[in-house]
Amino acid sequence: MLEPQQIERVLAVAAHPDDLDFGAAGTIADFTSRGVQVTYLVCTDGDAGGHDRTVDRGSIAGLRREEQRAAAAAVGVQDVRFLGYRDGQLEPTQELRRDISRVIRQVRPDLMLVQSPERNWDRIPASHPDHLAAGEASMCAVYPDARNPFAHPELLADEGLDAWTVKEVWVMAHPQLDRYVDITEHFPAKVRALRAHASQTGHMDQLEPMLREWSTSYAAAAGMPEGRLAEGFFARPMPL
Repeated sequence: MLEPQQIERVLAVAAHPDDLDFGAAGTIADFTSRGVQVTYLVCTDGDAGGHDRTVDRGSIAGLRREEQRAAAAAVGVQDVRFLGYRDGQLEPTQELRRDISRVIRQVRPDLMLVQSPERNWDRIPASHPDHLAAGEASMCAVYPDARNPFAHPELLADEGLDAWTVKEVWVMAHPQLDRYVDITEHFPAKVRALRAHASQTGHMDQLEPMLREWSTSYAAAAGMPEGRLAEGFFARPMPL
């Protein structure tokens, strides 16, 4: 597994705006505080999200992009990219695999944060079909697509993007967690990031207590001292 000083660039991929903030904002704030360059890649615009039926649905995609940019800024991320797939219709197609592979080759990350392609029966909301699709496509992009110069050959022939091998992957909301990050100092930034998604969290009066409860349970699972807060991942090195 990579040592902290070996992680210089991280690519975080998720299906919807706010997914990365729920799953990993504290960890991402820890990365950026240490000078790690983090890029967000959001597969859809979240255009099927929201709770207010009076809001013009045609404005939702733009609103959610702006919310995601603000949330990213709250944890020190400036590079936020969107693929523009339809919310609720994401599938791990060759096209999605190619689009994620393109960004891998552009960013050349040491580490990727991705969603779980495996359903978590204890956390069904975390296993939204779009999340599963984003996780599957991300893993296919990591291996074998992005590292293979002959996969999606137009990326090299037309765009000059040579193959890149991601060294390590951390999976959010996986049924088996084995990597925990202490986010105690960055918990306020995580809350700010999620509050930036006002169209999704504005109605959640208990957002902070809920996040604190989750983070406390992760810290306890990791054996951290009482009062600490954490996020959890399923982490694996990739074959080189």
